[in-house]
Amino acid sequence: MSPDKREMLCSHIDHTLLAQDCTWEQIETLCRDAIEYHAASVCIPPAYVRRAREYIGGRMNICTVIGFPNGYQTTASKVFETKDAIANGADEIDMVIFIGALKDRMYRDILEEIRAVKEACGEHVLKVIIEACLLTEDEKIEMCRIVTEAGADYIKTSTGFSRSGATKEDVQLLLDHVGAGVKVKAAGGISTPEDGMEFLKIGCSRLGTSKIISRFKEE
Repeated sequence: MSPDKREMLCSHIDHTLLAQDCTWEQIETLCRDAIEYHAASVCIPPAYVRRAREYIGGRMNICTVIGFPNGYQTTASKVFETKDAIANGADEIDMVIFIGALKDRMYRDILEEIRAVKEACGEHVLKVIIEACLLTEDEKIEMCRIVTEAGADYIKTSTGFSRSGATKEDVQLLLDHVGAGVKVKAAGGISTPEDGMEFLKIGCSRLGTSKIISRFKEE
């Protein structure tokens, strides 16, 4: 891959480490690599956000996760998590929806929860994780409507902690049904630069992955 293509690809990557046993040393390395390769952000656990902000300064955006990975926390707890994360220095928030509520067709509740988290975000970017592998096609389309109406910035395919991750078919479906101004983030199972480029060609604006920049480091 040419240097120009590599730089373009990295500029769309949320360089991610969300493993339960990740250490500060690993997070520090993640941040350093994201800065070196000009990633869009680092996506890290909330407990590391303040320390990462102190380490990074203003050199890199910090993304963190809310209601992760299952999404069945209360709205109040998600709002508190969001405010806390932003106070600690997060620039972007990736929240997980309450999937059970979607299955129960509690669409208004999901809409109001996303709106509440978006309000807590203020001007910060909000990405809404729908865990597409657990949803029917109709549910994915409904979430496109809800995310658009709620005013979120992105709809995101997956946590990477469920049955499977992003698929090109799901990404295309989301792109076909989200409203104007809502972007798509693909995450989960994106492991090679070639994979990443394919998702960008379809129309993704962000990629959540831990592996692509790691592969570039090995070259």
